Amino acid sequence: MKLHEFTLVLTVDPSDEQADRMYGMFDDGTIATVAGIPQIHFHRDAESLEEAIRSAIADVRSVGFDVARVEMEPNAILQAS
Repeated sequence: MKLHEFTLVLTVDPSDEQADRMYGMFDDGTIATVAGIPQIHFHRDAESLEEAIRSAIADVRSVGFDVARVEMEPNAILQAS
């Protein structure tokens, strides 16, 4: 397994109760709103970057949220390849 770092940008900002439900689904992500944009920054162990992102999106969707996009720092992309 390898640690992958990425951010999921959400379509809506979760309430405190909804954020608590999300934290019940995962312990490797931090929910924040930056410049009015709701996001979850993940540090997820997985065999591949694709697997890490897909599983994080599935976790977020399982509590009723949609993901607008995935963001990564340029050096994180280089390390993943």
